[in-house]
Amino acid sequence: MSSRVPVLLSSSSVFPEPTAAAFEMAATVGYDGLEVMVWTDAVSQDTGALKGLADHYGVPVLSVHAPCLLVTQRVWSSDPWERLTRAAQLAESLGAPTVVVHPPFTWQRDYAKNFAAGLAKVRDRHPDLTFAVENMFPVKMAGRWFVPYTPGWDPTETGFDAYTLDLSHCAASRIDSLEMADRMGAGLRHVHLGDGSGEGRDEHLVPGRGTQPCAELLQSLATRGFTGSVACEINTRKAPSRAVREADLRESLEFARRHLSPQPAVKS
Repeated sequence: MSSRVPVLLSSSSVFPEPTAAAFEMAATVGYDGLEVMVWTDAVSQDTGALKGLADHYGVPVLSVHAPCLLVTQRVWSSDPWERLTRAAQLAESLGAPTVVVHPPFTWQRDYAKNFAAGLAKVRDRHPDLTFAVENMFPVKMAGRWFVPYTPGWDPTETGFDAYTLDLSHCAASRIDSLEMADRMGAGLRHVHLGDGSGEGRDEHLVPGRGTQPCAELLQSLATRGFTGSVACEINTRKAPSRAVREADLRESLEFARRHLSPQPAVKS
């Protein structure tokens, strides 16, 4: 088993193609595994189907993204705790060590009020899993900025045991991902690798095509004692063909592997 940091493909990176296509492309391109985004695609919710795809393509599921998006508020249940519990059960069944979860939306008042304590209880019921809370971003609507998360978009202000660092979200928040990694400290357990222009919107560009220090962040992981995984989460929905989509996925994987590798010492 290689000691290198596993580089995963987020199944969201192949949208609008379905979850099954993510396994196929991950195998074709050479990713170490998959992060399954649980969403409205029935396959993404089905343990048996996911196990079958993982076995068929030889691509293990190493992370599960709980259904926290606006479009997934009815997946499995309207109760966010039930959705998180089901995500944890799915991860355990697939042998995935990490569950990615977002901070609560502002309108999820009961969930938000009890989020930290409730998450700790879920973690106690699933002690072999890491529940990594993701940094989010403010949103601009009708010329005004607002934060749709409670207590905010930055989970380090509350404090959790484990975090997911999303570089595209850093760009949308107009902050430096190295700074956010420093805030997360030893709690940094998972990375969503993408990029952004810093224009205040969530873009999920191929790493290296935006303004975030993607290379430097990856290179810094070894000195941070990072033992988690990196999931490439990019937006390919406007790709004109499967070939172009695969090329973007390949470029993202090559970028991650190149900068995660030990850098040769520079001779003086």
